[in-house]
Amino acid sequence: MTREHQQFRDDCLAILRRETEGKRVHRRRFLQALAMLGAIPASLRLTPAHAQTGEIVVVNWGGDAVPAYDAIWAQPFNAANPGGKALINGSGPSSGKIKAMVESGAVTWDVCDRTVPASIELGRQNLLEKVDWSIVSQDKVRAAHRSDWGVGAYLYSFVLTYDTKALKGPAPTNWIDFWNVKDFPGKRTLRNNIEGMLEAALLADGVSRDKIYPIDVDRALAKIKEIKPHTIFWTTGAESQQLFRNQEVVMGNLWHTRSMLLAKEVGDNIRFTFEDGILFPGAWIVPKGNPAKAGAWKFIASAQDPKSQVELFKRVGNGPVNPAAAAMVPPEMKALDCGSPENFARQVAVDNEWYAQHYATILARYMDAIAS
Repeated sequence: MTREHQQFRDDCLAILRRETEGKRVHRRRFLQALAMLGAIPASLRLTPAHAQTGEIVVVNWGGDAVPAYDAIWAQPFNAANPGGKALINGSGPSSGKIKAMVESGAVTWDVCDRTVPASIELGRQNLLEKVDWSIVSQDKVRAAHRSDWGVGAYLYSFVLTYDTKALKGPAPTNWIDFWNVKDFPGKRTLRNNIEGMLEAALLADGVSRDKIYPIDVDRALAKIKEIKPHTIFWTTGAESQQLFRNQEVVMGNLWHTRSMLLAKEVGDNIRFTFEDGILFPGAWIVPKGNPAKAGAWKFIASAQDPKSQVELFKRVGNGPVNPAAAAMVPPEMKALDCGSPENFARQVAVDNEWYAQHYATILARYMDAIAS
């Protein structure tokens, strides 16, 4: 059993404990927990009859995204589709969870919030439904932001974020400055995951944006080891913010959405730049054998509405992925839109295929490198 699967099994036990303390257990969640533990009897597996409830479970990564997705996407969808009921679940749709769920035969999720690279990786393992382009519109998403199994949902970037008060000197302007601990002293923070970190390391080592992929992993890991003594590695977005709030770090490689929240909370001393940011497309994916069937694609199609994507941007900072949304972004917020034509040109657009092929094996190498 992998560590991720073990964590998910423990999470399932926690769900069972919480939901059986004087409460009626929701059938989907109960079956999900049993299935992940490998204890679901064949007689209890989901059948078409059980799936025809009109419920569409949309799973994201929790936090502020849960009420945002509910207000912006679920409630309007439910109002427009009386026979359906989209529910936002913030339990985090990791690859391990999706794989275990599909292979157990007890799928309880309908729509999952992942990335385009993950859609390719999981799709090739026969864990996802292929996109129903008769319901979802290809014209509302760029070719780079979709795959056979995934539909672009929003854009986000890993960006250089810094505290002007803590630095007490010139502001860093690129990843070369980030790695320069002599002229920019203080602790840094990087993520304990390869996404956006290996690219930043190569940019700091002088590689141009157009030469980042395929990633020279040995070179990137060597560069990261150079500043490991000066680095705290964050796990969650909330943790990356807290490191700045506690003044434990002077700069970091953060999701731009967290950088925006920091600036609102802490003040104008928190700055970030899209220069040499690493741009990722979030994507909707549908686990194979999901109970809602076509209802999942109807929900995804509704989320392609450009106005709703602009509302998500206003609320949590995720950039609109529908090209038609660009003209709807308020003028005073355009500089904060990671997907605007101006900001897009300043960044490295992720290579979906590279991540789909190498993510799992390179992540293991990265974790070993930052732990040793």
